[in-house]
This record gives sequence, structure tokens and C-alpha cells, in this order.
Amino acid sequence: MKIVHVASELFPYVKTGGLADAVGSLAATLADHGHEVSVFVPGYRAILDHKDAAAAERVLRLNIEMGDVFVTGDVRVFSPRTNLRVYLICREEYFDRRGIYGNGERDYEDNHVRYIFFCKGVIETLRMSEINADIVHSHDWQAALVPLLLRYAERRSGTTLAMKTVFTIHNIAFQGVFPMRSFFRTNLPSEFMSIDGLEYYGQMSYMKAGILFADRVTTVSPRYAKEIQTPEFGCGLDGVVQTRMEDLSGLINGIDPEVWNPVSDQHLPARYSAGNMAGKAVCRTELLKRAELPALNNGPVFGMVCRLTEQKGVQLLIANGDFFVKNDCRLVVLGTGDRRLEKALRDLAASAPGKVCVLARLDEAMSHLVEAGSDFFVMPSLFEPCGLNQMYSQAYGTVPLVSQVGGLADTVTDIAEKPQDGTGISFPATAAGLLRGLERALALYADKKLYAEVQARGMSRDFSWGKAALAYEHLYDSAL
Repeated sequence: MKIVHVASELFPYVKTGGLADAVGSLAATLADHGHEVSVFVPGYRAILDHKDAAAAERVLRLNIEMGDVFVTGDVRVFSPRTNLRVYLICREEYFDRRGIYGNGERDYEDNHVRYIFFCKGVIETLRMSEINADIVHSHDWQAALVPLLLRYAERRSGTTLAMKTVFTIHNIAFQGVFPMRSFFRTNLPSEFMSIDGLEYYGQMSYMKAGILFADRVTTVSPRYAKEIQTPEFGCGLDGVVQTRMEDLSGLINGIDPEVWNPVSDQHLPARYSAGNMAGKAVCRTELLKRAELPALNNGPVFGMVCRLTEQKGVQLLIANGDFFVKNDCRLVVLGTGDRRLEKALRDLAASAPGKVCVLARLDEAMSHLVEAGSDFFVMPSLFEPCGLNQMYSQAYGTVPLVSQVGGLADTVTDIAEKPQDGTGISFPATAAGLLRGLERALALYADKKLYAEVQARGMSRDFSWGKAALAYEHLYDSAL
């Protein structure tokens, strides 16, 4: 098949979260399976500075209609592996910036313009380069206009740009909602700015376009596909999602074993496997050293790597600060985000010297060490479409503590519910629920034999993209 992915992030070139990992790994796996894969991404400064993009060839000059003006741009292409081409939609005014979506304080005020230009640039490139895609698969709100713009362009030109379109909701909480005046830059007929189109409570919703106009809609776990049809998790779009129930699928993401594998992970001071766990103890010692925390007598190390936001349940962790003060354990938190939560975590670390370390930064290498060096990985998310760290944790023999939501519930089996199959500990997404989970973790860690059995079961699970990509191939075949 000829498969086109459209996304605002792509690992290893530009990443703020799991979207980049998912798109990068899925595209690479599909290419390895023999498909002709193209990925469209904005030509951010970070990508153009990457060594792989040094040889990127300028193949097209764009002239994009944006309301009542035309805006120019370039298309650059490079091929990082066989069967995979990366197309960069470039315009310095929009994408040559230090940040991707904002300056660290707030989102860029022209994001609505930047991603209309990006989506239109994708459509124009598809038209001019004659890729003749079987599938065009767009991801999240930044690329959500693609299915609608593609069909409208086909209608105007009388040509076929793609056989079918797919839209994936990675996180419905981020919808791309902007003032209605943004709509004129799409150059779409006014009929699409209605309740049956992009209109959303007097504004314009980019994500709504993807949900309504793609041939198939997916999200990143079966449970989350059900959750987003409810007011509790649908973030105001639950009714819209319900209209696509028959075309909606929940497909679990995978992890890249070339990147996340304790046997070969070059970020670690020692490698290890299920058959020889000696290297994990070395990683644990190194993690405590880098976190400037003293060694433990008998207790466990808890790790957490995430964006510091309320979605990730950081406030639930903070509410349980006394647990780490009173017990023989350590806590290492890595991530940035909400400055209020970051300060609260720093205050917790100050109140628990030698017990808690907060590393407020983005650090890919350190994230690998936290996964490998921790005994338990904490994910108390209020909602979690899929989640990747709970899968990384199981692969690294680090027992996950997760809330009972979304992809966490789909990928972690609670040891109390299924003693013979359990790979982790789950709990309700409340402060009291997390406390109970932490207490259960202490009890599990004290039972060395059972803890080792849970580790081994987690490490035996196959979360690879080789397996996960098969579900997407089946979806594409079904759509076609």
C-alpha cells in the first residue's frame, strides 16, 4: 500500500510527547513491512537542524491560498530508511521558531494559521507530486483538517488524491479550538462552518473536522474509544464521537524495541534481560547517584516521567507526599510542565531530603535510566488515551502502578484481579486510590519471590510495533 501519515511531531526529529513516538514507530514499521510510506510534518527548526535532514532536497515551491491572500512555502524531502520518505512543509515565518507550539509561557497566537497552512501544504503536495495514496492517515488536531480539505480539493479538481482517509485521536483534550474568524483561511464553503461541520459553541474546532470527515476514526486504546463517548472523558466532543461509532476503532500503540529494550539500550550504564537481571541493579544504583539520593536498606525506588500536568495526576502524587517521608523508599520525578505543580514537587523534595528528587527538565537519556533504575513506575493519570511508559516499564522489569483509565487499564493486568497473569498494580484515579496502590507496592516489594514473578511476566509481554502495526494494516485493508 501507499500510506501517507500527517502529524505535527515525528520521533526522532521533534517530540513533546507520545504522539512523536507513535507516528515515528508506526511509519517505520509499516515501511519495514514493505509499504511505501510518506510522513508529512512541519519544517520546524529542530528538524531542519537534524543530521538526517541535512540532505533534504527541495522538491516543490508552494503557493497556498489562505483566505484572501496567497502564502508561499517550500517542500523538502529526505529518506531516513528504505520505503520511508519524510516531507517537510516549510515556511520560516511559521515554523522557524525555538518552540513547536509555544514559547514556554503560552501557545503561539497564530497556531490556527500555522496549521491551516500545514494541512493545505500537505494537500497541495499530494496533488502536485501525484503520490496517489491508498491511505492518508492524519493525527490529532494539528492535522485534523486534512480529510476535509483533501475531499474538497478532489471535488474542485476532479482528481483522486487518496482512496481512504483515517484520523487518529491521540488525546481528545487538545482539540484545536479557535475563534470562528479563523475559518475564512480554510477557503471552504460556508456550509462547513455549521453545527454539522467545524462549528463548536461559536468557535471553530479542528479536531471535529477530523472526526466527522475521515473515512475511519481511531484512537489509541479500546477503553479510551469507549471513554470518549461519555461526558466524563469526551471533553465536549462525546456527542460528535458517538455519531461515528460504527467507524471508530481503539488500537493500542506499540513501543519500538530498537529504542526501548534493556538488552541493547545504550543510554544505560549496564544492559540486562529477563534471564540476567544483574544490570538492573547497576541502573538502580546509578539512578540514585544521579538523583543525589542515598542508597536504600530494603525499600523500593519509585519513578515517574511525564509532563507535569493535572491530566497526569501529579497533584495526586503531591497529595501523598507523606508516604515518601514516612516509608523506606525513594521517589524520582522527571519532567516539566505546569509551574504550579513543579513548585509543589520541589517543595515536597525540600520537605523530604534524601527521599525525593525532582528533575524539572526534558531528558531522553535520563528517562531511560528512570525506567531501568526504578522498582515501580507511577502513572496516576486522570485520563490516559494509551500511555507508553507503562509498556516501557514492563519491558524493563519495572512494575507499573497505574490508574484504571484508558490504555493503562488495557495494558496492565492487576495482580490482585489475576494473580497468575498480573503485571502491575492498578487503582482508582484519586489520592486515596494512589495511596492504596503505593501501600500495595511496598507489600509486593517485600515479597521478593512474587515481585520477581511479576517482573518476569511483564518482560515477557510483546508490546512491539511489529505486532501493533498489524492492527493498522488490517484497518487500512478493511477501509479499502
